[in-house]
Amino acid sequence: MQGLDLPSRVLGGESPFGGTDYELYEEDGEFVLSVEAPGFEADEFDVAWDDGVLNVAAEHVDDGRGRKRTYHRRFRFPKDVDEDGIAAQYRNGVLEVTLPMEIDAASHGTTIPVES
Repeated sequence: MQGLDLPSRVLGGESPFGGTDYELYEEDGEFVLSVEAPGFEADEFDVAWDDGVLNVAAEHVDDGRGRKRTYHRRFRFPKDVDEDGIAAQYRNGVLEVTLPMEIDAASHGTTIPVES
């Protein structure tokens, strides 16, 4: 988002297991969300877009151990996204969601003055 040739990191989240469990950045006119979620299956994810918010949820039941793991995060985006172009895939314990920005998308929000 800084107008550089390199992807800009928008945000990252702390995992309850230590480290960062997701990374969100802007690259080549799209946002890319990468979520580290080992131990889940692709069909256990529910990825939904609703009015500028991406909702990522997953639930895995391990009957052998009597355990249930859940994951849930919501991401709000600062620019308009082409919702018809959103795609998601899960491979090797990582969910990757690509969200193409609309052409000439303007940033949302209000500029906050910084006082000295």
